[in-house]
Amino acid sequence: MTANDDVLELVRHATVCGDPKFWFPMRVTYSREMKVKGELDRLGITCFLPMTYRLVERQHDGEVEMRRELVPAINNLIFVRSTQEQISGLKRTNEVLEPLRYMMDRTVGSKHVIMTVADREMENFMRVASKTDDSVMFLDESVIVGKEGARVRIMGGPFEGVEGMLRRVKRCKRVVVELEGVASVAIAYVPAGMLMVKV
Repeated sequence: MTANDDVLELVRHATVCGDPKFWFPMRVTYSREMKVKGELDRLGITCFLPMTYRLVERQHDGEVEMRRELVPAINNLIFVRSTQEQISGLKRTNEVLEPLRYMMDRTVGSKHVIMTVADREMENFMRVASKTDDSVMFLDESVIVGKEGARVRIMGGPFEGVEGMLRRVKRCKRVVVELEGVASVAIAYVPAGMLMVKV
């Protein structure tokens, strides 16, 4: 049995034993997100890598060109839906997946609690973060101003059903979907008439 067979057997075993699966936000060292995603896809492991278009410098015929390319939206971050046992096993046995690093949940007392995201929360985030056009903006904390506003649900349009918080971003109130301590994405524009305040 080859090392590759061992990896595939580990994937099958983790699926068969019926362990509960969670979404794990994971760091990927040295910007190897695309390579890691390719390997997870090959193994049939569900993952999500937020992507966006950016202008990237490229050398072409000795000249520097700016090209619009689809690139990871958040540096060194990928989401993996699996069991901790399966991920830890793959990190030990698969050279491509070794760079994956668990994120620790800083909202609990212990420093050794691995962060997970519930399916419903992740689905809500992916509805927005899977867009690659100008309808969404990936945020860092420096562009969010002021306190959280109301929690709202979008009642129509392409983001119907998405829930988020009204936050001030770049001088405008926007619906922000946040995975606390991991990532935030804002919807560029939602008509006020499509927002229902959640009580």
